[in-house]
Amino acid sequence: MKLPEFYVDDIIKSAIKEDINYIDVSSDILFDSTDSAKARFVSKADGILCGIEIAMRVFELLDKSFKYTLYKKDGDTLKNGDLIAEFEGCTPLLLKGERTSLNILQHMSGIATATNKAVKLCEGTRVQITDTRKTLPGLRALQKYAVTCGGGKNHRFNLSDGAMLKDNHIDAAGSITKAVEIVKSKIGHMVKIEVETRNLAEVEEALNAHADIIMLDNMSIEDMKKAVELVNGKALLEASGNITAETIRTVAETGVDIISMGALTHSVKAFDISMKF
Repeated sequence: MKLPEFYVDDIIKSAIKEDINYIDVSSDILFDSTDSAKARFVSKADGILCGIEIAMRVFELLDKSFKYTLYKKDGDTLKNGDLIAEFEGCTPLLLKGERTSLNILQHMSGIATATNKAVKLCEGTRVQITDTRKTLPGLRALQKYAVTCGGGKNHRFNLSDGAMLKDNHIDAAGSITKAVEIVKSKIGHMVKIEVETRNLAEVEEALNAHADIIMLDNMSIEDMKKAVELVNGKALLEASGNITAETIRTVAETGVDIISMGALTHSVKAFDISMKF
């Protein structure tokens, strides 16, 4: 995935406006606009890098004189102490952009690292690790890009990408069969239908309704195994709901096709990276 510059720039500008307002009472008073300095980004943990060019773009938007050299790229494995990038520019502008740049870089690298951990825990199985729509407002594309850098894949980006019939859709429509029937009668040939199920009876109903993907929501390991046998490859099976590092391997070994994890984006730990002058 390549993120469009206009999209990235809009996010950065919004963050800079929030942080700088109209003056930095530390940097603008302490340093002259002609002062220059060199700095570097250094990894303080082991993981996967993501967002480095976006982090550099923060400084580019603030400082036309900004120059940088990258030693690591998105998707690279980092070790504690690794030099990620060296750069130079106007001293007060480097200081003004530091927090915004690191916020983006640490968050995206945290997502990539968490995703990579999940992917590695499932190695040797058929399962694909994906994200969800549980993303921070305005940052969805950045977060989903970070998932791909960690070796995962993306679920739908928005409500237009596919018909996903969750419990409230089904309850409001009256049944899985009715909900799928209505949607199938109106969508185009490019749109797939996913149905969220809560038990094996609903799995069977979704299968008979010819859903393309069946989500197994918060099901037990035994029920997941039975669902795999029941569906027998006639639809994709997606496991979701409270899946952790401790349980993900067991879930993958049931034979499901997809494991979707909201935690990859909505509650991930920031990756530790320092900026040093």
